[in-house]
Amino acid sequence: MAVLLLVALTACSGEAASPGPSAETARPTSTGTPTPSATASDTPAERGRLRFAKIGEFDKPVAFAVREGDDRLYVAEQSGRLRTSTGDTVIDLSGEVSSGNEQGLLGVAFHPSGRWVYLDWTDAQGDTHVTEWAYDGSKATARRDVLTQEQPFANHNGGQLAFGPDGHLYIALGDGGGAGDPLGNGQKLGTLLGKILRIDPRGDPYTIPKDNPFAGRKGAKGEIWAYGLRNPWRFAFDRETGDLWIGDVGQNEWEEVDHQPAGSKGGENYGWSLREGKERFHGGKGDDLTQPVIVYPLGEDGNCSVIAGPVYRGKKIPWLRGHFLYGDFCAGWIKAAPAGTPGEAAEVGEVEQLSSFGEGHDGEVYALSLQGPLYRIDPA
Repeated sequence: MAVLLLVALTACSGEAASPGPSAETARPTSTGTPTPSATASDTPAERGRLRFAKIGEFDKPVAFAVREGDDRLYVAEQSGRLRTSTGDTVIDLSGEVSSGNEQGLLGVAFHPSGRWVYLDWTDAQGDTHVTEWAYDGSKATARRDVLTQEQPFANHNGGQLAFGPDGHLYIALGDGGGAGDPLGNGQKLGTLLGKILRIDPRGDPYTIPKDNPFAGRKGAKGEIWAYGLRNPWRFAFDRETGDLWIGDVGQNEWEEVDHQPAGSKGGENYGWSLREGKERFHGGKGDDLTQPVIVYPLGEDGNCSVIAGPVYRGKKIPWLRGHFLYGDFCAGWIKAAPAGTPGEAAEVGEVEQLSSFGEGHDGEVYALSLQGPLYRIDPA
């Protein structure tokens, strides 16, 4: 998923051709937990595949957001523009973003009030910025950087932004790149790399919530909410339960999805780089590590990079309610897994070069393809 729309991910010492998902050995390819509402006889496997209705075309779309009181859909293009479903360009960073492989404009989120918009992007030096604009629905003004993070390598930048049910901004940062986490950032609490962060972005430049798990701890970054992550390209909150679902892109063998229940106080260690998936990588599995809820083999059938989506809470597809949606960038498949038993997934569709999912105000779900289309997911 490079800026030049390379079709495959490359296998070489951390130089992977994708905007956020990356796995060093991927094959080239052409192409509390809720109980699910569906019954045993009313499952994705029983009901068949979903329909993907193309509703828009963008330039390398990688992220999606909606704004309070606004019917438009907002799409972030890796090449640097934030655009709406009506064709307007809200922000244009195309002259500032870096343009290699996993870099560029990577994430977007609106403040719950709709008054501010936040973008995650990499600059000409490859460093990560989370930047805020005041937004009135027509013009973005009063730009300011909220958070900046130096990046030691060009890949594993993460990029997801989302406001949680608590109103705080959550930020995904990969381990900084390079094959095998050469700097050990996944397990280091003294760096923001390899983490999901939780902040209040309306501070100066932001504030750290006092109930963050490492706030005030000597030698640890107070912004950290969860750690032990390689490249959490996409995560999503369940709008009904508040649970957090994280897709963490693998290294050599395994792609994984991690789950954090809504009642968590944070501080989970998801294992990288002690562990890849459920297997030993550097050091061991560890008794205090939080195990992934979904793993699947990298390379098999063209798999290369997990793309995490939301738990479906819409009304148009009753049998899909309570199912977590996820897919793979290279293989293109999309699966639905009951949130209560996420290992029981069934394939429900396919999107070539799937880069991200999005969720509308009404809980209906969208899928983005790096090739350009924005799809609405409909009943078959």
